[in-house]
Amino acid sequence: MTERQITFTVQLDAKHAWAFAQFLKRVGFNDYRPLAVDVDEAYLMVEAGEAIRTELRAVGYAPR
Repeated sequence: MTERQITFTVQLDAKHAWAFAQFLKRVGFNDYRPLAVDVDEAYLMVEAGEAIRTELRAVGYAPR
């Protein structure tokens, strides 16, 4: 069984888009883990962050 995919739209000005892209570049598993109920949820958080980072990259917000 495939899980349902969610699509959503967010409007950000350039400053917020850049700042969030920077955050997603810098955050890692060790940052998510204390906020998750378990390791599996932490990995899901990382994966969700990477999906958002990919979309930010696609619209020109990809800090190196």
